[in-house]
Amino acid sequence: MDWQLLGLTFVAVFLSELGDKSQLAAIALGGSSKHPRAVFLGTAAALLLASLLGALLGDGTAQVLPTRLVKGLAAVGFALMAVRLLWAGETPAGFGKASDQLD
Repeated sequence: MDWQLLGLTFVAVFLSELGDKSQLAAIALGGSSKHPRAVFLGTAAALLLASLLGALLGDGTAQVLPTRLVKGLAAVGFALMAVRLLWAGETPAGFGKASDQLD
C-alpha cells in the first residue's frame, strides 16, 4: 500500500468536503432526526460509493488517456471555474449587486 498516496487522498477529500452541500445536508438531517447514527451511516455509505465510482472512473480514464493529458484537462477545468467565479461583474444566482440593493 502506498501510505503517502493514502494520506494525500485523505487530506484532499477531507478538505474538499468541508462545508460542501453534502455536509450541510448531513447537518440538516442530523439536526432534524432522533437518529444521528443513521444519518452518519447513510452519509458515510454515500461518500464511500461516490469515492468508489470516482476511483473506478479515474482508473478507466487512465487506461484510455495519458495521465498527463487527464491532469492537464483537470487543471484547465479548475482554472476555468476559478476565472468564472472571479469574473468582474458576475454575481451568484440570488444575489444582486451591492448597488442594486441600495435602491
